[in-house]
Amino acid sequence: MGFNSRDIAVMALSTAFWSALNVTLAPIFWQMTHLPFLCDLLAMISLILGLWWVRKPGTGTIIGLATTFINLVARPGAFFFLGFTAASIVFDLAVYLVGYDNSFSKKTSPLILVTLGVFSTWIASLIIGSFFMDGRVPLLWFSFLHASGGFIGSIIGIILVKSLEVRGIKP
Repeated sequence: MGFNSRDIAVMALSTAFWSALNVTLAPIFWQMTHLPFLCDLLAMISLILGLWWVRKPGTGTIIGLATTFINLVARPGAFFFLGFTAASIVFDLAVYLVGYDNSFSKKTSPLILVTLGVFSTWIASLIIGSFFMDGRVPLLWFSFLHASGGFIGSIIGIILVKSLEVRGIKP
């Protein structure tokens, strides 16, 4: 049940995608709009692709922890990212409990993944809003925006997975 070299490579690619865009584009997007959903969008794309390919418990958690480490090295003091670490763990655990086949192989899988993606990014928003925003944002609105990013990212992640499957690429 351990991770092989392909699994580690997929986790590294998912981490690199999420980290690179989160360190470069997300701060710019935040400064321009003060809308927090880009981080959630990137998170769900990375987690869905990683979990779809590897399908082993701990995959999403490892991606989230590695991305958190890279983000904190690149942006010291960006401790709000711990909310996304929690979201990664929640998403990883939820997909495991629902089952990989139910999450990725059934006709209901898009609905399941979107629901789990919205829920996990909502958890991230509660952590970030409660502990790192110092009351500067209305928590209900802030959590709605994060969950919206989770929704959009889940849809994009599902589209990418389905596109790979249509082209005959299977994990």
